[in-house]
This record gives sequence, C-alpha cells and structure tokens, in this order.
Amino acid sequence: MKLQNLCVLLLSCLCFRTLASKYSKEINDPKPTDGKSTVEFRIAKLNQVWEKALRMQLDPVKQAELHSDLKIQEKDELRWKKMKAEGLDEDGEKEAKLRRSFNVILAKYGMDGKKDTRPLESNNLKDHESKEGDLFDDPRLDKLWNKAMSSGKFSEEELLSLRREFEHHKEKVQDYNILMDTVSRTEEIHKNVISPLEGEVKENALHQKHQDLKEKMRNLNQGFERLRKLSHEGFSTDSEFKEPRVIELWEMARTANLSNDELDSLKEELKHFETKVEKHQHYQEQLELSHQKLKHVESLGDKEHISRTKEKYNNLAEKTREMSYKMKKHMQDLTSKISRNGFNHNEL
Repeated sequence: MKLQNLCVLLLSCLCFRTLASKYSKEINDPKPTDGKSTVEFRIAKLNQVWEKALRMQLDPVKQAELHSDLKIQEKDELRWKKMKAEGLDEDGEKEAKLRRSFNVILAKYGMDGKKDTRPLESNNLKDHESKEGDLFDDPRLDKLWNKAMSSGKFSEEELLSLRREFEHHKEKVQDYNILMDTVSRTEEIHKNVISPLEGEVKENALHQKHQDLKEKMRNLNQGFERLRKLSHEGFSTDSEFKEPRVIELWEMARTANLSNDELDSLKEELKHFETKVEKHQHYQEQLELSHQKLKHVESLGDKEHISRTKEKYNNLAEKTREMSYKMKKHMQDLTSKISRNGFNHNEL
C-alpha cells in the first residue's frame, strides 16, 4: 500500500513539473512558429502579431511602423510587470491603459479582425467627384489643399512641408477614430458588469477615456485651424520649426507651465528631434524605393541579382525599423517631459 502511494506521489510530481514547464516557459520565452532560431519580441502576444503582419505582407513602411509600435508596447509592458511585482498599479489603471494601447495597435494596422469602416471625422458630406488633388479622403482637407495648390503663395519646398502637415492631421483623425471605436467597445463590455464595486471602477476608467477623447478632439480642431490659417496666409518667415510633429510639441510646450529656461532648453532638444524626424522620413522613402527595386529584380529572375538586392533591402528595412523606434520613443519622452505625467504611454 505504501509503495502504491509512493508511485502516485511521484506521478503527481512529474505531472506538476510538466505543467509548470508548459505554462511558464512557453509564455515567457516564446518560440518562433516559422522555424527561425530567434524571436523578434520577448512577449508572446507581440511576437504573434509580428508574425501575422509578415504573413499579411504589409507594405514595408507600415511594417516598420508596426515594428516600432510593438517595441514601445513591449517596453511599457515589461516596465508595468516590474511595477506590478513591486505592488504598484493596485487599481489596474495602467494595465487597462496598456491593454487599450495594444487594441489600438491591432486596429491601426487592420489586425483586429474587423473591416475598417471608420470614416474620417467631418461635418460635411463629400458631394463632389474625386479628382486629382483629393489626397486626404476628407472634403475639408481636400478643399484647403486644392486652394493652397492654386494660390501661388507656396514654393515647391513649402508645398511639400504643407502636405506633410495635412498628412499628419489625417493620421491624427484616423487615430482618434480608432481610439473612439476602442472606447465604444469597452462601453459595451461595461454594460455587462454585475458587481457594483467593479462597475464603479470601470465607470471611472470610462470617464477618463472620454476626457482623453475630448482633449484629442480639441487638439484636432486646433490642428485644423492651423492648417486653415496656413493655407490662406502661407508659412511665417520666423517659424521655429517645419515638421508637423515638432510644431505640435512646441505649441504644447508654449501652453504648458514651463519657465523660459525650460522652454529654451526644450527648443534646442526639439531641433535635434526635428533632424531625427527628417532622417526617419528619408529612410521611409528609401525603403519604399528599395522595395520597388526588389520587386522589379525578382520579376527578372536573376537569382544572384535577387540575392544581392534582397540583402540590401533587408538591411535598409532593419535600419528603418530602428530609426522609427528611436523617433517614436524620443517623441514619447518629449511628450512626457512637457506634460509631466510620468508613466505617460504613447497612445497615438
């Protein structure tokens, strides 16, 4: 009888060790599913998203942008795990913010399983036929752009700068709509809450999200007014910066509670950041050209030529991902410095 009990005990220990290995190592040390010897990310779900993106064959610039977003998400999630281990984030606020940020990434790159039916925010209907110059899928932006194009107030270089401002505003509108859609889905979940205490916590979280949405909408309206003014009056000769993201940060800083010394210091840092943004754009353009060249070479069928071109393309793609991450991380740090919010995750 004792021998039988000992066998049962040994078998139980063996099963426990097997299960423990399965549910710890596989989760915390994700293995590649495509036979590669290394994985791209330390968190399994992020690695799964990246592998799915590769299967979807996203265009190279979007792929680089997704990679940088996932790297930032990974950094913030690992930092949150450390905070949680230290007994912080008791109310789960930062965990919820990270979960929402992850859902926004999935939606942004069309990986949330939903067809993107989110329209660009506009108070007007597009009652005219699309024509050359309608670049932004928003009648208000298209009207301003066409007016600027035909005004004769802008040099070729200024038109390129203005177009970047318009495209940045379009991206911000799309990001706002994605975030609004994510909040709407959270509200549907909130309706099914049973516990009154849990309901109160989620109610507070939803209130904060709505405050964030209101702030983002206010920024969008201010951004559109800036575009309207630029389109009518042209660029100011004493403008501090020319890149939209940098201009946005500078205007945010000027309305923040910063001293003159802090503003002067920040201005210098923004000049360095602007150089980084310009370099990032250059890498994006070169990556797109390299991708087109690779497709052309592949159509010719010369294996040696294909191999050389693909190696150059892969090296450029790696550099572009690295530059994209550095640029976005620097912007996150600058935004945090201006807002003084500490754990201020970049939520698009």
